[in-house]
Amino acid sequence: LHCFKDYILTRKQYGKKLIEIWPEPSKSFDNISILRNQKISAFVNIIYGCNNFCSYCIVPYVRGRERSRPSEDIFAEVNSLIHSGYKEIMLLGQNVNSYGDKNGVKFYQLLEKIAKIEGKFRIRFMTSHPKDFDDNLIGVIKDNASICNQIHLPLQSGSDRILKLMNRRYTSSDYLKIIDKIYKEIPDCGISSDIMVGFPSETEQDFNDTLKAVEYARYNGCYMFVYSPRNGTSAAKMDNQISAEVKKQRIIKLNELQNSITKNINKTKYLNNVFEVLADGKIEKKQDVFCGRTNCGRLISFKGDENCLGSFLNIKITKSATSSLFGEIQN
Repeated sequence: LHCFKDYILTRKQYGKKLIEIWPEPSKSFDNISILRNQKISAFVNIIYGCNNFCSYCIVPYVRGRERSRPSEDIFAEVNSLIHSGYKEIMLLGQNVNSYGDKNGVKFYQLLEKIAKIEGKFRIRFMTSHPKDFDDNLIGVIKDNASICNQIHLPLQSGSDRILKLMNRRYTSSDYLKIIDKIYKEIPDCGISSDIMVGFPSETEQDFNDTLKAVEYARYNGCYMFVYSPRNGTSAAKMDNQISAEVKKQRIIKLNELQNSITKNINKTKYLNNVFEVLADGKIEKKQDVFCGRTNCGRLISFKGDENCLGSFLNIKITKSATSSLFGEIQN
């Protein structure tokens, strides 16, 4: 959140939320203390804002330009969390790959430093932008066991024409070369993505290019969106907006493709195999059923008790559904 000029300092209780507005526009909530109420997973922001100005996105206008936190502050926070009992740290940023503090520390160097902290823990991060993704990051993930083999790498579209209109600054070929490198160096990596359908002027050929890219990438999972205009973005002013009916047809087709890929991966890669899982939650509507994620980010449900929460468990996958995995704790 950024503060607005000429506002008077106010502090008022709205239900359970405390609202405070600062008069100086240069101040922000970037470094405000975080209240955490459980000791399994923690989110740590490393960079705020965005410089990319994708034509459909309002983030740079409402969150401002990129601002990287000092690496020593991030390291101190993560080190404290791990030594106080946290088992998993998620490093966050609109584009973590472009992280760089005033001392010249890059994202892969920050990861490498955090990975050397003593203890049993996991590091995850999101989101990565393909234009800034490099071999150094792949190498750091490969060489450090505490960094999860999970990468969220948004594609958005498989059409070069649409990618250019989106101002993504890479081609589908550039993107798929990164996918090839990741699978070559980290064969068991779980890659996920964001895909958008119905961007202004998207043709059937453009959409088919997206389907081909998704089929090639073999994502573990995918967040799929129907384009919707955001006031203030250049895409909202573009001609040839796609009808709701066409968007609906395309998102259904894309969803069916990804479901078939996920289902196949579940059967060939996960079923009847054992994976280390960090138990971090309980399925509320099912008695004695808990859940956790593998190193590569797949969610697994299993029977257990409250004592398993926060523990690393070996789980054998006994059942797979289209997008769900179920297993049993191994002795």
